[in-house]
Amino acid sequence: MDYGKHQAPQGAPQGYEPGEGVLTTLIRIPVRIVVVVLVLPVRIVWDALTSLWHAADRVLLRPLGRALAWLFDTLVLTPLTWLYTWVLTPLGKAASWLAVALLLWPWIGLGRYVIVPVARYGVAAPAAWLYRAVLTPLGHGLRWIGTALLAPAARGLGTGLAWLFATLLVLPVAALWRYVVVPVVRYGLIVPVVWLYEAVLTPLGLGTAWVLGQAWRGIAATGRGLGISLAWLVMTLLVAPVSWTYRRVLVPVGREIAAAFGVAWRIAGYLSRAVGRALATIAWYVIGAPVSWTYRTLCTPVGHFLRDSVWAPARRAAAEAGRTARAALASARETVRQARRDAWRTLVGSTDGARSREPVGIPARTLGSTTTVPSAAQASETPLLGEKLVKRG
Repeated sequence: MDYGKHQAPQGAPQGYEPGEGVLTTLIRIPVRIVVVVLVLPVRIVWDALTSLWHAADRVLLRPLGRALAWLFDTLVLTPLTWLYTWVLTPLGKAASWLAVALLLWPWIGLGRYVIVPVARYGVAAPAAWLYRAVLTPLGHGLRWIGTALLAPAARGLGTGLAWLFATLLVLPVAALWRYVVVPVVRYGLIVPVVWLYEAVLTPLGLGTAWVLGQAWRGIAATGRGLGISLAWLVMTLLVAPVSWTYRRVLVPVGREIAAAFGVAWRIAGYLSRAVGRALATIAWYVIGAPVSWTYRTLCTPVGHFLRDSVWAPARRAAAEAGRTARAALASARETVRQARRDAWRTLVGSTDGARSREPVGIPARTLGSTTTVPSAAQASETPLLGEKLVKRG
């Protein structure tokens, strides 16, 4: 009985599988040791390359990609969008309108006002009148002539020709076929051939088939015996040893090597991560901690001091200087404008601003207020023209 055949024996080690033999137990530990030694450098190199790749992706490739995307959007996509929106689209619309105006509308007008009237009133209407007034009555007359006169004559002529053809040709040929050809072929050819097949060829063929069948049975029996013998020899001398070698040697060895590679890869991963954590800790205490302490203790206070004590006052002073410079420039422009008006009055000799050739600038007013802004743009010349008309009136 095979009860308990597939059950592991009591006290078996963890990972033990039913059917494992002494060879599996002997090669497991050495193979795993050798594979760990071989796989550990590969796993360390793999983890190092993976870490370098992630670091390069996070520090270099992503910022580079964002910068390239911004450059492409700024230097290529935005100009192309502007060119398409403000140049190519108006040009396309203008070219479309011009093509329609120069190519489509003339042909539409030609077809609507020239070709259609000419075809309708020059061709279709005369053709319809000719068909209705000439061809239809003519066709009706020809149909009546054919129906009343030509059809009886044609039927009589056809009947006579059919009787003449049947009398002179069909009846002689039918008699020849029925009374000469058929008897000759039946009694001179078919009856002898049938007798020869039934009385001679059929017995001869049956005897030959029986002889060949007996010979084939003997040959088949002999070949079957030889085939069984060769199959037994092949199974005994070749298939059985190969199957035993595969089942008892190759399968356990391959399974153990695969399991050893899996265990070695996991062990190498643990060792690689431990080495990586140790190197990261050493790098932090050697480089990262001093740099962080320097940045937090020295650079941050210095930066805050420079920002609050140097940069902010300098920015406020620059803003005040800019406002003062703009006010000074506005005052200088107003002074130059006033001096130019005074010089013009002196040269022309007129104090009436309405008759001078140079319009008097009116300071602009802010919205919702009556105060003037010297640095604002001048008002339009429309109020000056109204004042001139009022003064002249």
